[in-house]
Amino acid sequence: MFQGMAAAAVTAPLFPRLAQAAPSKKKLKRVIFFLQNQGFDPYTAIPKGLKEAASLDSFEFEEPIKALEPLKDRIHIINGLHGQHTSPSHSAFFGALGGYRGGIGSPPRGPTIDHVISQHLPETILPHLCIGMDSLPNMRSRPTLATLSATGPGKPIFMHSNPQDLYQSLFGSISTGEVRERYEARSNVLRSVERIALQNSRGLPEDEKERYSGYVDGFRDMNGLRAKLADISDHLKKFAPQYGEKFTNPEFETDWHDSLLELGISALKSGITNTLTIGSGRGEIFGAWRGLGIDQQGHNLGHMKQPDNPIWVKIRQYNCRMLVKLVKELESMPEGDGTMMDNSLIIYTSNNADKQHTSGANWPFILIGNPEGSIKTGQFTQMEKRPINDLYTTLLHAAGMPADRFNMEESLAENYHSKAGPIETLLT
Repeated sequence: MFQGMAAAAVTAPLFPRLAQAAPSKKKLKRVIFFLQNQGFDPYTAIPKGLKEAASLDSFEFEEPIKALEPLKDRIHIINGLHGQHTSPSHSAFFGALGGYRGGIGSPPRGPTIDHVISQHLPETILPHLCIGMDSLPNMRSRPTLATLSATGPGKPIFMHSNPQDLYQSLFGSISTGEVRERYEARSNVLRSVERIALQNSRGLPEDEKERYSGYVDGFRDMNGLRAKLADISDHLKKFAPQYGEKFTNPEFETDWHDSLLELGISALKSGITNTLTIGSGRGEIFGAWRGLGIDQQGHNLGHMKQPDNPIWVKIRQYNCRMLVKLVKELESMPEGDGTMMDNSLIIYTSNNADKQHTSGANWPFILIGNPEGSIKTGQFTQMEKRPINDLYTTLLHAAGMPADRFNMEESLAENYHSKAGPIETLLT
């Protein structure tokens, strides 16, 4: 059975390998990436009248992102970056965070920026948690999916879309009743499978052992994660979200979206992870928001203009409420001489530049947070031609990981207007 699984070339476990990174000397201790599918039209984000770099102080935010206005002194809106080399079309998939060519069904060509940053942050039990939001049928039929994040070439990181399963994995050791029974049963199965997989790998031909070892490592990591979480069960009890009707009996997909966000926040606040990637639409062209009163779903949403569209106003407002919730929850947790939010950075964008059918010529971003005062905030910046890779290089500098370029060979840099080093106008 496992030889067959290896032949299917599913090369990554549900959780990435446990981090071995050295503690960071920077104050940045956690990072959150939030990607909405179907594109991010700049006219839903840029205050009217803004066409060049300026302070946000005297400008009012557009209705879709109005909820972020109280945070404007901690926000930097960036317009004009491009991702033409990622071939986004319906989605850039891994290319959105990788800065390389993506495509449906294409494996990642290299690590993505969220993973690279996670390796430099203070070590946690689970260095990178990815969650994906979609329609209820999709989340139930495909509870894990890999389209956005990767540890390296051909090594995707899976998003978790079934909050019941994710709750059991993270908080099963402190649960009771049916959740605890399922947790213990699955733990017994995983331990048995790990033993069987290890034994059977010894008889494989050498050319198959390397592929097969990914599965052995995957089961070992899952079992190791469960053991580590069980060891801190008393600590986890302080942060586990309430396992209620939204988890067990969702009326709309947004009930599960909210539950997944709660789990992501709990994982951050409890300190079991320091990197959270959220895929609303899971990096594809699907997605549904019936809980917001929206009957349209999936591919059709991408054929609608976003500015002044009541449907997209609702979706974007829902995103922004989630962003505000993330900020408030992190602000509620003391850390050092401030709060967790003082040491956190949130990046909001799309996996598909400005719209569904796009060339990637314009790729807006919103940054929230200013760890160690490294990023200018309260600002709008209009870029000219530089690729999203240069923003990712800038994020590496802000995280204390100076680099000349991110996933951009020098031979290609001139073609895509990439410059060595960070975008200086974004840094203090």
